[in-house]
Amino acid sequence: MQIIYVDMDNVLVDFESGIDQLSEETYQEYQDDLDEVPGFFRDLPPVEGAIDAFHKLSAQYDVYILSTAPWRNPSAWIDKLLWVKKHLPEVAHKRLILSHNKHLNRGDYLIDDRTANGAGDFPGEHIHFGEEPFLDWDAVLGYLLK
Repeated sequence: MQIIYVDMDNVLVDFESGIDQLSEETYQEYQDDLDEVPGFFRDLPPVEGAIDAFHKLSAQYDVYILSTAPWRNPSAWIDKLLWVKKHLPEVAHKRLILSHNKHLNRGDYLIDDRTANGAGDFPGEHIHFGEEPFLDWDAVLGYLLK
């Protein structure tokens, strides 16, 4: 079975909506490092179509979540786990990998919105989420569920 890794921020999790929900005081305090806000990741909503897409992909692929957590924000590591438990409790059980070196993982596909943290050097195919031709989950599913 082929392996797919799916990033969290801006792929499964709507990171931008969390920024919009920050108080002005918190935004000013962390404006240069918004992912350092304690508790930031836990309650973010899913990207549209992400939960359904994860389930569909899991029916045909061996799917893992491969994400990076901010090094200086230990609550983010816990928050990401709690997010997965809330939104993908059965299908992603014990399938969360947190790493700053995504290129060290072996698999067929990586769905990620950036090339940072080793995503650009991933040895399989990097599906650049949010960029043509993979602007949204419908496009990704259309490609992977041929």
